[in-house]
Amino acid sequence: MIAENLSSALLVRVPAAEGAVGAHRARLDLSAKDGVPAHLTVLYPFLPPAEIGSGVVAALADLFACVPRFSFSLDRVGWFDEAVVWLGPSDDAPFRALTALTAAAYPSCPPYGGRYLEPQPHLTIGHDAPAAELRAAAAAVAPLLPIAAAVNEVTLMAGPDPGQPSGPLSGPRAQWATIASFPLGPPAADPPR
Repeated sequence: MIAENLSSALLVRVPAAEGAVGAHRARLDLSAKDGVPAHLTVLYPFLPPAEIGSGVVAALADLFACVPRFSFSLDRVGWFDEAVVWLGPSDDAPFRALTALTAAAYPSCPPYGGRYLEPQPHLTIGHDAPAAELRAAAAAVAPLLPIAAAVNEVTLMAGPDPGQPSGPLSGPRAQWATIASFPLGPPAADPPR
């Protein structure tokens, strides 16, 4: 039984970035403390976990099987105001396409609850921490770029809503866990030469 105060997300894990950002995320990103790996978000929030049954899992598998696998590079440090530091892909079009495809299939789940018209694909290093700590993390990660990676699957995870309290009265904070992973299709064919 999945608790009602949980959220779900579709994301692209980026294990190749863990060496560069893992220690910073552990200090500066609440989602890392909650068990979410280094990632780029495809769609958050997704459906409430209690609504994710075998039909949704099968539909997501079919949806993502039609998307070709692709490679990308995280090649720049970016900022949302002074509150969030992140890494950006050199070509964000494939990530935007994944988000658009998924949001079209699940119109009740607009990206970031509809707060942003065109969300910027990014891998968060840290947020809502002292500016000096965020700047230090950015400076430490920048020389490690670019980070090459491949997108072979989309992962569905569920875990505590970011606003969910934790503490002595509410008990320990739950961790995010993988519900399913969905392989992408074969890579797009290179054009004939």
